[in-house]
Amino acid sequence: MRSKVKLLALILPIALVSGCTLTGSHLSTEDKRVVTTSEENDSVDISKFVLVHPLTASSVSAYKSKLPESRPNPDLDKSISAYEYRVGAGDVLNVIVWDHPELTTPAGQFRSPSDSGLWVDADGTIFYPYIGRVDVLNKTVSEIRAIIAKRLAKYVEKPQVDVNVAAFRSQKVHVTGEVAQPGQQPITNIPMTLLDAVNRAGGLSENANWKKVTIVRNGVKETTSLYALMQRGDMQENRLLQAGDIVNVASNDNQNVYVFGEVQNPQLLKITRNGMSLTAALSSVGGINELEADATGIFVIRGREANATEATANNSDLASNTDSHLIADLYQLNIKDATALVVGTEFELEPKDIVYVTAAPISRWNRVIRQLLPTISGFDTLTDGVRRVRNWPN
Repeated sequence: MRSKVKLLALILPIALVSGCTLTGSHLSTEDKRVVTTSEENDSVDISKFVLVHPLTASSVSAYKSKLPESRPNPDLDKSISAYEYRVGAGDVLNVIVWDHPELTTPAGQFRSPSDSGLWVDADGTIFYPYIGRVDVLNKTVSEIRAIIAKRLAKYVEKPQVDVNVAAFRSQKVHVTGEVAQPGQQPITNIPMTLLDAVNRAGGLSENANWKKVTIVRNGVKETTSLYALMQRGDMQENRLLQAGDIVNVASNDNQNVYVFGEVQNPQLLKITRNGMSLTAALSSVGGINELEADATGIFVIRGREANATEATANNSDLASNTDSHLIADLYQLNIKDATALVVGTEFELEPKDIVYVTAAPISRWNRVIRQLLPTISGFDTLTDGVRRVRNWPN
């Protein structure tokens, strides 16, 4: 028994100093190239750049994002009311001169207006009898009608002219990303909004990120939210699309939350279009380990990417101005009282959040002891063997 006590007294200080070796795998760096850092950077305490926020019933509302509200979009309504299609190269026009069938675009029984109409050439003109070439590029059908009628008046008394677009082929919108049918959609005389384009593309796919849809116009990118538009009724997120616009619906592949520590089933969770609360994340992994977890140590670690980059690049400057250069926020929830989980339902997680449940102190101690037991048992077996050898008759 004395031998066991002496051995335990020898091993425990070593275990406390080198806990990583006893409680987990070890990776040696002796034969590897290690990047060294300057003494100036080593002197900076990283904990200075982390801010801890206790989550309580009174404080959680300050961290809750404001949900979108239903709002009209009068500017969009005006744009739609004033919308007129402008003809482009490749379109097909249909021209009718009433009471003058010889001047009307012919269309037989088996020919559609788009097959027999007047193609707009690459230079933006069409050829029409008597009046020759007519420039129609970027003009509305009303403007084209007036031009043809004016020039025909030299040959026809008070001509009654009608013009319409038989085929819309010059202008397109590109819808890409997580939609059912990505591809091109023609711009027509019916105004097309962002919502119209998504619906024509068959709607969003299962992996779509509802909150991140980009519209690129003339090299300028704008981000809008289909979640706010389609589920919250915020019409301010809708847009009137123009020729050449690129609509991209992002994937939700990076909408992940990492949950590990003392939980039943540590895993990677994907945030749905309706979001995910802290309580929902804990529920999705089977809850905390009641025997091992520290109920006071449920943490959400949220990085500040831009400031983290600055901290890495210039630690010396940050050391003197930590308040304005925080690299992470640490949110702590105490659920010793299970009713505190109600607070967790009000705290919305964000992509790349890390949910970590710490182990209780007694659990950490038990792990160390479990690592030591094989050594103690082995020593006990060894001492018993030595004793038997000593007592073996000569």
